[in-house]
Amino acid sequence: MLGIKALTFDTGGTILDWHTGISSALAKVGVRHGLERDWGAITNDYRASSLKAMINAGAEAPATFNIDDVHRQQLDELITKYGLDAFTVEDRQAIWYAWHQLDCWPDFPTTLTQLREKFVVASFTILSVSLIVDTAKRNGLSWDAVISCEMIGTYKTQPKAYEQCARWLALDPGEILMVACHNFDLNAARAVGFKTAFVYRPKEWGAAGPPDPEPDPHHDIIADDFPDMARQLGFAPSIAESN
Repeated sequence: MLGIKALTFDTGGTILDWHTGISSALAKVGVRHGLERDWGAITNDYRASSLKAMINAGAEAPATFNIDDVHRQQLDELITKYGLDAFTVEDRQAIWYAWHQLDCWPDFPTTLTQLREKFVVASFTILSVSLIVDTAKRNGLSWDAVISCEMIGTYKTQPKAYEQCARWLALDPGEILMVACHNFDLNAARAVGFKTAFVYRPKEWGAAGPPDPEPDPHHDIIADDFPDMARQLGFAPSIAESN
């Protein structure tokens, strides 16, 4: 795609498999207490309530909290909602910390290495800086930059977040390709002038499937996965992909 100099990636969901990591952490604690629940459904409720609390934060004044704070608060509320009062302080800390130990989707690391040969590649996310650092180290991800909305004080989908991201990269918005599996993020980026790439993540929400699974047809790239996106950007299939 002509004129693209940088790729900015939504990271929770598009890069990180939060559903598997958090549902496993909840189930592990549940087994220890002899509790049976639909851990997948509780995980999705946890994610949805956290997103609701975080999206558009800082619209009127800089946000004084980050996603780690929200994850703690929402976990406490879910424990009450689902009758999980047996969960101890240590249990809650283990579940909360599981966000910092998420695995990435397996198609991303090799593609990231490819993309960095040609583009500046940045995590542009509502997740906290420490969460991105921890998951990058865990998964061996080498970002050229980490731009967390925590640093801006205003969160997606506010235009200011995307505009500040472009300023920090010293690029015009039209020179940046925003990559995500969520239309709401991509549509907000496109409204500011970014190019957009939708990558399918059908398993992001586990068996329930994503709430917004089909891409807006106006996106510049619609890809089945990250290798497909790389091909559409002009890269040859990787050695790992061809084996």
